[in-house]
Amino acid sequence: MKQDAHQSLELLISGEHPCNYLPGRQARTVFLDPQAPLDERIYGLLAAHGFRRSGPHVYRPHCGACRACVPLRVPVKDFQPDKTQKRVARRNRDLSLRLLPAAFHPEHFQLYTRYLSARHPGGGMDSLGEAEYSQFVLCPWGRSWMLEFRLGARLAAVAVTDELPDALSAVYTFFDPDLSERSLGTFAILAQVEEARRRGLDWLYLGYWIAASRKMAYKERFRPHETLGASGWKPAA
Repeated sequence: MKQDAHQSLELLISGEHPCNYLPGRQARTVFLDPQAPLDERIYGLLAAHGFRRSGPHVYRPHCGACRACVPLRVPVKDFQPDKTQKRVARRNRDLSLRLLPAAFHPEHFQLYTRYLSARHPGGGMDSLGEAEYSQFVLCPWGRSWMLEFRLGARLAAVAVTDELPDALSAVYTFFDPDLSERSLGTFAILAQVEEARRRGLDWLYLGYWIAASRKMAYKERFRPHETLGASGWKPAA
């Protein structure tokens, strides 16, 4: 992949592995050489081509004939919450928000382990220790934030967010499973949209939308949004 007139980025491709979202399917992943120099500017270019990060690693699906994973982003200046999202915002008006530089916080880690145990038991990630958690959410080369939500003194949710030159990228959100009636995942996206607007940025990247995956269905409800196909980014119908 061309970065500019003087540099190129080397991409590597994995072998086949079971798809995490569509049972019975095999997947492949193309990822950036882990030794390649990276910063938020280069990552911004990669995000515009549908790449995501997990910890320090930058990747995108590359599954032969399957095109189920569709990159999706929200143009924050045009976004209008629907009735359900407005109700979620009202329901969470009593939460306080704080933006912290990305770092390991023991309280965040404890919430993360509770969240995984309740929402994704037996998924493999619920047994991660502090080192694995840090490697998953933190990024040594980028500009990342922890958007923290509190109900009084109680930590309710954390949204790990990357800042790019023209966008924010929603990396991962985890929340108190005892507060599931608040729809904190949706509220975290609404808060990230507002933060992107406040910073004068153009988009919020939401990763991959998969029409056949119930886990990914919520992303399509943030409208208007754009999806990336063979001819580039286009507004959704």
